[in-house]
Amino acid sequence: MPRSLPCLLLVLSTSAACSGDRPAGRPALERLPAVMLGGQPLPFSRAVRVGEVLYVSGQVGLSADETLPEGMEAQARQAMDAIGGTLEMAGLDWTSVFHCTVMLEDMADWPAFNRVYATYVDPDHLPARSAFGTDGLALGALVEIECQAYAPETP
Repeated sequence: MPRSLPCLLLVLSTSAACSGDRPAGRPALERLPAVMLGGQPLPFSRAVRVGEVLYVSGQVGLSADETLPEGMEAQARQAMDAIGGTLEMAGLDWTSVFHCTVMLEDMADWPAFNRVYATYVDPDHLPARSAFGTDGLALGALVEIECQAYAPETP
């Protein structure tokens, strides 16, 4: 088989899957409302559904009063609650999440983050996950989390 044939087959199968196999009744691309801060919308959507995947924007642990609570565990809980709210808005829950990316201001906080994270995800439906340290996060947050979830059309 020529070396280019597997690539051609992949492109053809991908384009066929993307062209007409979209579930009926829902647009191919759907945006959830923008995140608000200080009464103003931020320049990104809370989440975007493309086909059967919901891409949840990164969330930091802001409280209802738009302040960051003290400590990793409190911020992680707030960020996970925010993601949970976005999932709920899309008709999903944490069992639909198949991947998370976790950004930590300090990798020494990884065990504290994991203690909180483990209380949100179902041990029988663990998402794939990446975690890395950063040189700063929005608003001085200690953690930011983004996720992708399987979002099939419901009958």
